[in-house]
Amino acid sequence: MATQKTATFSIGDLAKEFDITTRSIRFYEDQGLVIPERKGQTRIYNRRDRVRLKLILRGKRLGFSLAETGKLFELYDADKTSTSQLDTIKQLISDKKTALIQQLDDIKVVLMELDTLEKRCEMAHKELNQSNNLN
Repeated sequence: MATQKTATFSIGDLAKEFDITTRSIRFYEDQGLVIPERKGQTRIYNRRDRVRLKLILRGKRLGFSLAETGKLFELYDADKTSTSQLDTIKQLISDKKTALIQQLDDIKVVLMELDTLEKRCEMAHKELNQSNNLN
């Protein structure tokens, strides 16, 4: 149970808070992205795990793979004060932004092509209806 004093969370607390399954959280644990303490079979998550889980889910929404998210965590954990680590993180973010912009452009092109195809289908449908009405 989460409390302000201990700032620990059960797997159920986090699953409920983030509206995900406990299985998903265990998967992230298997991937090394969150590392809860254990008391017997019970997993005890701390604030760091909670923040990481929040970042994992945000990263997924933004198109980051779990491997990319893991790499960001590793770089950040290695040395928060290293300019080379921060430069690497900035480059990963820049690369992801570039890929997302390209995807957005691709989606816009596909939408325009679909609009054109839809209009052609509508015209062909009208022509068929007119042709059938003449016969």
